Amino acid sequence: MKYCSIASGSNGNCYYVAKGDDAVLIDVGINRKHVELRMARAGIDPRSVKAIFITHEHTDHIRGLMVFSKRYQVPIYLTRGTYEGARLPLPSHLVHFIQPDDRIKVGELTVLGIPKYHDAKEPCSFVVTDGKVNISIMTDLGRGCDNVKHVIQHSDVLLLESNYDTEMLLSGPYPYYLKNRIRGGWGHLSNAEALQVFVENKTSRLKHLILGHLSGENNTVELVESVFRPHCKGIALSVARRTEESPLFYLAEEEIKVISPIVFEQTTLIYEEISFYSSSM
Repeated sequence: MKYCSIASGSNGNCYYVAKGDDAVLIDVGINRKHVELRMARAGIDPRSVKAIFITHEHTDHIRGLMVFSKRYQVPIYLTRGTYEGARLPLPSHLVHFIQPDDRIKVGELTVLGIPKYHDAKEPCSFVVTDGKVNISIMTDLGRGCDNVKHVIQHSDVLLLESNYDTEMLLSGPYPYYLKNRIRGGWGHLSNAEALQVFVENKTSRLKHLILGHLSGENNTVELVESVFRPHCKGIALSVARRTEESPLFYLAEEEIKVISPIVFEQTTLIYEEISFYSSSM
């Protein structure tokens, strides 16, 4: 399994997961030219993308969707509520409606919808699995509900939202209504909330934690790393950036490698085993 963050943050989100010749994108929240540029730097061919899955209709998740999907004729999977909220003139032959908890096969991959709390019409997160390895993309979480906890317990790779530092948010320039929206149970997880749900539900199965969807105004990479690193013994830790792609990671049964052509360092972890996907999710 290969995976990377192409963009992550309130200014745009896009995530890539692949196995063999089968690749999917979760959201296309930056414009098509930037998606292509970042893919090229990571060694990814945009023509390899077999499907796009959209979590919800907010602009930072769909900004580049229409142009990218039309250019490469990529099928789009999204809930009817997300489609209605997006109000994009998407080509009808590319649109496939799903339920928030559907399971969709894309070649060797299965993409599972995970219903969540967020201030959108019919949102869901996604887990991408090949039946053995589970790569979970969990952002825009109003709260660490039972679905979120279950996903963490069964993840090999977890990209988890850690959106804001509470003190920075409360003392910052955002208007009162926006501060309440963000922290009111239908917006985003704070660093403290993300840490709590992570620590309480992580298992020995987890190999790689990536923190994502950081606020540009109410968080910093350094702060997030300092909060989580003491709790990641034996787990590779990364922070997805707002302005650039992550390395392209490769997860095999016994190691994680950085395989991006522009990053030559390599991170390797050794494990006892990778367990099979839990059918109860």
